[in-house]
Amino acid sequence: MKLYKLYFIVILNISFLHSITSQSITLTPEMLWKLGRVSLDDISKDKKWVLYGISDYDLTANKSNRNLFVQDINSSSPKQLTTLDGSEWNARFTPDGSKVAFIFKGNMWEVGLDGSNPHKVSDIEMSGFEFSPNGKMILFTADYKFGKTIKELYPDLPYANARIYDDLMYRHWDSWSDDKASNVHFISYSDGMLIGDALNIQKEAFDSPLAPDGGISEISWSSDSKYIAYTCKKKLGTEYAISTNSDIYLYELANGKTTNVSEGIMGYDKNPRFSPDGKYLVWTSMERDGFEADKTRLMLLDLTDPSQQKTDITSNIDREAEDPQWSADSKKIYFQLSDQGTLQIAYYDLTMKRIVKFTNGIQNYNAFFLGKDVIIAEKTTLTDPQEIVKIESDGTEKPFSNFNTKFWNTIKKPEVKKRMVKTKDGKDMLAWVVYPPDFNATKKYPTILYCQGGPQSTINQFFSYRWNLDLMASKGYIVIAPNRRGLHSFGKEWNDEISGDYGGKAMQDLLSAIDDISKEPYVDKTKRGAVGASFGGYSVYWLAGNHEKRFKAFIAHAGMFNITSWYGTTEETFFANWDQKGPYWKKPTPKSYTKFSPNLYVDKWDTPILVTHGEKDYRVPISEGMQAFNAARLRGIPSKFLVFPEENHWITVPQNSVLWQREFFNWLDTYLK
Repeated sequence: MKLYKLYFIVILNISFLHSITSQSITLTPEMLWKLGRVSLDDISKDKKWVLYGISDYDLTANKSNRNLFVQDINSSSPKQLTTLDGSEWNARFTPDGSKVAFIFKGNMWEVGLDGSNPHKVSDIEMSGFEFSPNGKMILFTADYKFGKTIKELYPDLPYANARIYDDLMYRHWDSWSDDKASNVHFISYSDGMLIGDALNIQKEAFDSPLAPDGGISEISWSSDSKYIAYTCKKKLGTEYAISTNSDIYLYELANGKTTNVSEGIMGYDKNPRFSPDGKYLVWTSMERDGFEADKTRLMLLDLTDPSQQKTDITSNIDREAEDPQWSADSKKIYFQLSDQGTLQIAYYDLTMKRIVKFTNGIQNYNAFFLGKDVIIAEKTTLTDPQEIVKIESDGTEKPFSNFNTKFWNTIKKPEVKKRMVKTKDGKDMLAWVVYPPDFNATKKYPTILYCQGGPQSTINQFFSYRWNLDLMASKGYIVIAPNRRGLHSFGKEWNDEISGDYGGKAMQDLLSAIDDISKEPYVDKTKRGAVGASFGGYSVYWLAGNHEKRFKAFIAHAGMFNITSWYGTTEETFFANWDQKGPYWKKPTPKSYTKFSPNLYVDKWDTPILVTHGEKDYRVPISEGMQAFNAARLRGIPSKFLVFPEENHWITVPQNSVLWQREFFNWLDTYLK
């Protein structure tokens, strides 16, 4: 009974909600935390079993717990493997397929395929691992200490509390730099045991995988287990802060030799994958140094070619490619294709030297694994939480997991429609419009303009647990979400037009979207609002001084308010340099600082605004939110400042998220209803 305890809790929660009424119910923020968050981990070597995890959230206890499940690829019945008090990550089938290994509280554990005998394999602290193809080793990532702490520098001052830095990148994302870096190691493995001493193949102050959000996918084994390919940006301080030039390094286990195989490519190079026949290496790559949102390509290297020539196999498509995976015969490379506000699966045929789009439809296929004749993939839409589906050889889709289906079918569904909006310069822009459940075109509705962040991140068929367009519509709002200038999946030109032009075409695109939907008789023009986070927060601040009475309420989260002060306090200077076309002291001064900074238009602010921010946000420091709120108060504008001391650029803790949503909708309801 203990083995299935958590699984039954999830099902009982869903059954309880379903029993409330046989009729549909309206979605609330609290209901989102009843969902089990499903995510893929692995597929067995024989392609018969799928391994995945479900994160279950306890809103009352304000915590989460992720447990592991296995499921026969031809079955609809999952088996729960773990019931530990905590979350299990980075799960992998062991080489002989009899067990599952995973990370629990920083250590490697194993459990039988029937859930028996969960036990710790090693006390080595690691953040991720992969088994070698021959099953005799694992590679793993762990901290390497390269510097000294304050107490080590000044042992006679044990109570001193300070940080000392002499270069940039002294803090990143939500943490301050310390005396450690994540390095790649390997160690022998046999039958559930790690044998001997681990070898650090780097022993350097450079992170692999890349901070802050790189994972074990940035490192891989060669098919003969003789090489490790890893991603690293071997730069420090100011050089690191102004560059995106990471590389793929090939480490030979026999002699310890390391070779940079992507040398000469100046942008991000990540996620190397060896072909099963050992002949090729493919990885994701960007062309331009400093541009973190450049088109993502697939670079192919023939390891048997003495010239080591690299080929961009996606040069003929004007779209982004991610997550390359080889077919078993090494003749095809499958990948995730970002296209027209969706995420599809495509493949490159090495024999025909052409790309084939394998799936279509309005959905996101996120992480995926290749089976023998099927693809197992995570799937979301704007109105459906993530589940796992099985994609047949003809591209048709069948459900695989259904942990949330019964409950989700009780929820009243908004309708999502694609709307093509003509921009001010005559371009066609795709916008998603989400209509409230039970929408009645004879009525008038308050309407929200959703401003996407990024700035280069498409509005695709994502399902967010905070910026949830389904939830906004369920609260009685029409939501229009335009894929304005600067968003992926519409081509390189469209993507590039945001850089150096924050307050230009992108802002006109947002105004075009709200003006276009406002032509409809069901839109109440007296009750329109604009909301957004990050660049979306910047957009709200900019619109606040340039909207010409269109809006009655604004909400900005983690937005840039003063481009000059933001440039001087953000951490990844390469992003600021590229998108603002240089620093504020450059001559002539870029118009980002003289024309496009929202603080320049505060004299025109006249609309109530809610400002929210995480105090550990070092990408867009909290001082930006403080300046915006202070300006609004000093201008006498109704305003509120919601601060989360322990959150970063995101709001992730369950009760914090619900609090944020309550304040979000209270603000909109106050001024738009």
